[in-house]
Amino acid sequence: MAESEAVSKPTLVGEKRGCLQDRDEETPTKKPKVESDRENGNAPNPDDGGKEGLEGDACDEEDGESFADMMKHGLTEIDVGILKYVSDHEGFSGILKERYSDFVVNEINKQGRIVHLDDLSIPTDSEEGAETEEQPSDCEVLTEEQKKQLSELQLFKNKEGNVSIEIIDDTKEKRTLVHKAIKNQFPGLETKTEEKEGHKFIVAYHVAGKKALAEVKTTPAPRKHFWPKNRGSYCHFALYKENKDTMDAINVLSKFLRLRPNMFSYMGTKDKRAITVQEIAVLKITAERLAHLNKCLMNLKLGNFCYKSHPLKLGELQGNHFTVVIRNISGTDEQVQQAMTSLKQTGFINYYGMQRFGTTAVPTQQVGRAILRNDWNQVVDLILKPRPGAEKVYLVHCREEWAKSQDPEAALKKLPNKRCVEGQLLRGLSMYGKKNIVTAFGQIPRNNRLMYVHSYQSVVWNTMVSRRIEAFGLKAVEGDLVLRGPRAHVLSAEEAESHSIHDIVMPLPGYDVIYPSHHIGDGYGELLSADGLDLNNMRHKVKDYSLAGAYRRIIIRPTDVSWEVINYDNPRISLVHSDFEKLENKPAPVFNKEGKYRALRMEFSLPPSTYATMAIREVLKLDTSIKKQTQLNTVWFN
Repeated sequence: MAESEAVSKPTLVGEKRGCLQDRDEETPTKKPKVESDRENGNAPNPDDGGKEGLEGDACDEEDGESFADMMKHGLTEIDVGILKYVSDHEGFSGILKERYSDFVVNEINKQGRIVHLDDLSIPTDSEEGAETEEQPSDCEVLTEEQKKQLSELQLFKNKEGNVSIEIIDDTKEKRTLVHKAIKNQFPGLETKTEEKEGHKFIVAYHVAGKKALAEVKTTPAPRKHFWPKNRGSYCHFALYKENKDTMDAINVLSKFLRLRPNMFSYMGTKDKRAITVQEIAVLKITAERLAHLNKCLMNLKLGNFCYKSHPLKLGELQGNHFTVVIRNISGTDEQVQQAMTSLKQTGFINYYGMQRFGTTAVPTQQVGRAILRNDWNQVVDLILKPRPGAEKVYLVHCREEWAKSQDPEAALKKLPNKRCVEGQLLRGLSMYGKKNIVTAFGQIPRNNRLMYVHSYQSVVWNTMVSRRIEAFGLKAVEGDLVLRGPRAHVLSAEEAESHSIHDIVMPLPGYDVIYPSHHIGDGYGELLSADGLDLNNMRHKVKDYSLAGAYRRIIIRPTDVSWEVINYDNPRISLVHSDFEKLENKPAPVFNKEGKYRALRMEFSLPPSTYATMAIREVLKLDTSIKKQTQLNTVWFN
């Protein structure tokens, strides 16, 4: 259930090494104006709703060639328009995410409060009185010995086994009480009734056990508990997770509570390779039931419970607060001071980070360009054709089969897991035929499909912002755009004198935005024309792929910026005091001033739709692409 902490392959100023899809919420395609709130782009997955990745990254793991081999044909920052810096300090090297605990993210909720896990208590609006209307005290139903056996089963000590409880004086009502008592007191356990030699038994088994999975009901158990009218319908709580994707965490909670995942709501998804804290809401599940899960969850903790009358919505967050440790830095104290002072005072270019563009030899923006050009044969070709660079063996075989036979069913048989993008597309082609590619492509989840076109928009935006910085530097000029409400306004020469670079926005291409009136604005049309697209016709035959456009600030200045250089000897110790460690009263890390390693520990807050890696890039002056960082890893290990 929990993934072991990986320390063997540190990532130098990069993101996590698995599927690098876009973790931020998708830009709306129909409502432009100001760019929609997304997650601070520290991770990938098309926020993503499903677990499926782009370009096969989400298929089940199978050892192929080394990751370094896979990245030989990957992208660098130059390939996606990330070219400029705003500061002139000298860069230095360091290792980001050597341990997942080196990257801590605390959500900033819509009230502007940083979300922490600091209280495990149940709200005073307890449900004991309400629940007794439906079931008597559990003490009257289960014996102490039975509770002990069930507790051991719940805590994974015997998760492939079961606990059988004989029902004396058998009645349907008595069996119902035992079923309810087990499920309420021991989340994660399922029950069934069996008859042996004329006697009725309630058999409890662990929902996570391999044998047990076959027994789990395919539909959620109905929740018949009384719910007080004066209590909000949603229980909000802080979810603390370590080294786990947000959707993975939601799936675990839904399985233990016997709920559909869509019963949970949240404001944004968070990194996998990190420690993160965020607010979650769930419909009509009591804080007591949620708190019970803390007994049996690994790398997850729930707390700060309260009841509210509303769920959470994607994009409602005000941002995220980051605590980032960059280990084994080479910079002097003076270099660090200059770099961090520049970050605090000036900020960084608000580029879309590398994780938005995929990790394979076929970048997501190329697929997006083909979609916008309505070239569906090329869309299929780009996703399914053989490509340079090492891949999972089954993907190589799948692509080879497709190239040889063009038979979707034959190619599909080469995939052990059909949920990756290749599998979904092939399944669509086998269902609807190669003459109906648009419908076949629709078998891929919508967020994943839209991510391709958003990736193309992002490359255009990065490229044009680099040109804007090159041409005019860090000052507002005539022809630049600023926001006035949801709309953009073109600055006159006089107005430009009263604005700073922090006010300036640039558009993502679309049918409902305006462009700068200086020559950079003309560059949008030239760039799209070179790609076979018409800037004045961004409406697509398929409504989903019509791009309204949006506006995005070109410079972001973090808030709450602080930093310190620390020395340490043991590379395996955590250098951050997490919320959970504080709850457990574990001591804060102690640093050796004479330690042989130096690390930069920085804290800062970012608004939605920004990438923390781009802030770190500005500090270190290093290419954040996985291709480049993999090369640096090799040098570092040698």
